[in-house]
Amino acid sequence: MSTAPRSRAEARRRSDAKARRPQGGRKRSWPRRILYTLIGLFVAGVVGVGIAYAMTDVPEPNEVATAQTSVIYFSDGKSEIGRVSDYNRESVPLKQVPLHVQRALLAAEDRNFYDNNGISPTGIARAVWVAVKGGAATQGGSTITQQYVKNYFLSQDRTLSRKAREILISVKIDGQQSKDEILENYLNTIYYGRGAYGIQTASKAYFGKDVSKITPAEGAFLASAIRGPSFYDPRLGPSQTKNAQTRSAYILDAMVKEGWLTPQQRAAATFPKTFKPYRPPTVSGPNGYLVQLVKDELVSKVKLDEKDISSDGLRIVTTIDKAKQRAALDAVAGRIPEGAKNLHVGLASIKPGDGAIQALYGGEDYAKNQFNTATDATMQAGSVFKIFTLIAALQSGDLNIRQSFDGDSPQYFDEFENPAGATDFNRRGGVRNFNNRDYGRITVPSATADSVNTVYAQLNILATPAKTAAAAKQAGITTKLSPNYANVLGSDSVKVIDMANAYATLAAKGVRATPYIVKSVKSTDETFDYAAKPKTSRAFPEDLVSDVVYSMEQVIKRGSGDYAGERLDREAAGKTGTSSDNYSAWFDGFTPQLATAVGMYQGDGSVKKENQMDNVPGWGAITGGTIPVRIWTDYMKVATEGMDKLEFPEPAYINKNAAPKKTEQPTRTSEPDPTTQAPQPTPTTTTPSTTPPPPPEPSNTPEPSKTKTQGPKPTVTLPFPDPTPTQGQPGSG
Repeated sequence: MSTAPRSRAEARRRSDAKARRPQGGRKRSWPRRILYTLIGLFVAGVVGVGIAYAMTDVPEPNEVATAQTSVIYFSDGKSEIGRVSDYNRESVPLKQVPLHVQRALLAAEDRNFYDNNGISPTGIARAVWVAVKGGAATQGGSTITQQYVKNYFLSQDRTLSRKAREILISVKIDGQQSKDEILENYLNTIYYGRGAYGIQTASKAYFGKDVSKITPAEGAFLASAIRGPSFYDPRLGPSQTKNAQTRSAYILDAMVKEGWLTPQQRAAATFPKTFKPYRPPTVSGPNGYLVQLVKDELVSKVKLDEKDISSDGLRIVTTIDKAKQRAALDAVAGRIPEGAKNLHVGLASIKPGDGAIQALYGGEDYAKNQFNTATDATMQAGSVFKIFTLIAALQSGDLNIRQSFDGDSPQYFDEFENPAGATDFNRRGGVRNFNNRDYGRITVPSATADSVNTVYAQLNILATPAKTAAAAKQAGITTKLSPNYANVLGSDSVKVIDMANAYATLAAKGVRATPYIVKSVKSTDETFDYAAKPKTSRAFPEDLVSDVVYSMEQVIKRGSGDYAGERLDREAAGKTGTSSDNYSAWFDGFTPQLATAVGMYQGDGSVKKENQMDNVPGWGAITGGTIPVRIWTDYMKVATEGMDKLEFPEPAYINKNAAPKKTEQPTRTSEPDPTTQAPQPTPTTTTPSTTPPPPPEPSNTPEPSKTKTQGPKPTVTLPFPDPTPTQGQPGSG
């Protein structure tokens, strides 16, 4: 049949179709090019992966373990305080780990562990996709083999390059070791929190027993902990407890789904009711207290977690000055009498206007006793608290420090009446000075120098106890305070670190700073860099502070702290303090550049006769004007070497128009001889943390035998909770 076109139109259509049809060779060229390109890329990729695989060596574990140790330095950034390696590990063979514990880990982390080749392609693709979108490069995709490689052989860098190396090493490890070997190594190296590396150490850290005795429920908890110890450790709070319960239940349910637990076994596997109390790895000696303070601040302020601190190779520089710290240790060691092993001293030294802790003594050996006498102990303040009453009285506008007050003894005040008092003197609101001494009419600086109780009782009536407590809080006191009239004489309990900071506020002309010990933190891989910024605020006006400081200078120049004034060749201000029956003793003071507080107590600080510091070898009774002022002076002489000899501002004598204070002559009645010891204070329901009232302050050193008077039951809590003090007749510390 003829194929010729039947018309011109058909001829044109055939011609156009032929023109549009591609040539045969051209039609086949593009698919071939694409195919060849894909094959080439695949071959190049395979060759590249092969080369990378061949060139990737499995590193030695010990090298990485050493590199991840965190180091804490003095403020010079060179001298070490201690190391936080926390690689607390006790390896065990896999056969010692119960099968249900092994399977709990598999249910939580990698249920296909025994079937995969060390990696999860889908998980890797997910991780890459997240990284491309800007998420964490390591999110998802981590098999047990990969986790083992990351934690034992590699760093914690969150980069795709580290992830790629992890994958290659994981494949190598999967080929070099059996699945049981990998699982055993994983169980022995993964971090569980509480400084525990490995399943055996974790079992002891959380439950106090060998891993072979761990139950399914306990195994599920341990499997939960590895995901993030700071989020699952019940000791950290109710939120962490709830997280752990939820995660443990998820793991146990997964074990049932996998056929590793029967429903009956699952029903019996309830969340553990008890956990072993945590005792962190310690650095021995006095430096251990510094290390623990650093770790606490890294968590609370720098927002690092336990694992970051213990394994991320941090380089932590503190505010602790090496020379000052040595001076603090020497001062304490040099003044504690031989044979007085139960005496405890706390010392804290702070940079005014900044808050940097320059030196701190919290005890002799942290490995033996973790209770920090500078930051944990609360001791009755005694007369170091009078300064806050002076501040409050000046704030009222009704006091000028040139005014004179009746300083005779005893005196009776309606505000100090205590119907529940143990003696008639207390019930009638009596206040007496040390040795019942009469001072006549004296000014505020003179009353401060000699710690005259009867004058300061009048100042607290003028200021009100609530304002005295408020002034203490403004200055930097953080403990609970009770606004009763006896608080002027030191019925409240305070911490050494707080008193140092409160007096630093005065040294800084009224600027309060938040104390801190961590100056900077950097990681060895330079992915983390932190520098502390001082937090300050104005607490009191400069002119008011100048009057307070001037009054405190008299303590050192001519009062109960004159031991320091005779030996410290620069201007200083301070205050002594002693509690009734010598349960605590203080000296707190400052120069313009450095504020330091020293507090002492005996035994556990509870109110019982053996804790009275009234028969210390070589001293007899310990008061603020004996050992505390000597420790303070010995330390400050060394700590201030090389500092400019700055002067305090002249007193402003504010409230010049304040009306002269009029006081009635004291009503005198027949009183017990002031040298006669009054009955012992009655303990509160919180035993043994009742604190006796502070005794009178001596006017010079060494101090004469002390009048012991009965008074309120304020707080001494070392280390027990504060009971609420009552009003009465404290002494003057």
